[in-house]
Amino acid sequence: MALFETKNIVTLSDGDLIYRYQKTRNKRFVGELYKRYSHLVYGVSLKYLKNVPDAQDNVMVVFEKLMSDLESTDVKNFKAWIHTVTKNQCLMKLRKKSRLAGKEQNLETVEYALTSEPKEDIKLKEEQFEQLEAAIEKLKPEQRKCVELFFLEQTCYQEIAEKTGFSLKKVKSYIQNGKRNLKIILTNNGIKIQ
Repeated sequence: MALFETKNIVTLSDGDLIYRYQKTRNKRFVGELYKRYSHLVYGVSLKYLKNVPDAQDNVMVVFEKLMSDLESTDVKNFKAWIHTVTKNQCLMKLRKKSRLAGKEQNLETVEYALTSEPKEDIKLKEEQFEQLEAAIEKLKPEQRKCVELFFLEQTCYQEIAEKTGFSLKKVKSYIQNGKRNLKIILTNNGIKIQ
């Protein structure tokens, strides 16, 4: 039963804490990792997010995520791994903020376009959009899904991989090939692509 004891938890290595957490799901082991590395996670979060409340929130998100990730992840160097997890979490948060700001700006642009552009220009853009939608429908299902998530929903590669179950390499390949195939389809339909 010595494996599951938590009396001398502070003397255990990071690897031992992870191993014992994976075997017992005892949150005290992750709690010790939190004590050891929360300052690192906070520092990285503050560096990327640039404000204290967001950095503090990110520390909590990372350690909540940590409990589920450690159940199945083989971690050799916890310090490097937690640094990478934190950085990725910050980047996802920044992308999400950027997307939200972009969507608000897009709405303003559309509203402006609808009120200020001549009706002929609006009709032309609608036709081009319809042709683009039709071209996307001609892509292979994997390419279509990745292209729609990346370009239309502005989802990052990692999130697409998580949503679709494709590897990161496959996601990149589907997007690149889908983009190339879209260009070919649209060019063949007489639409000039830059």
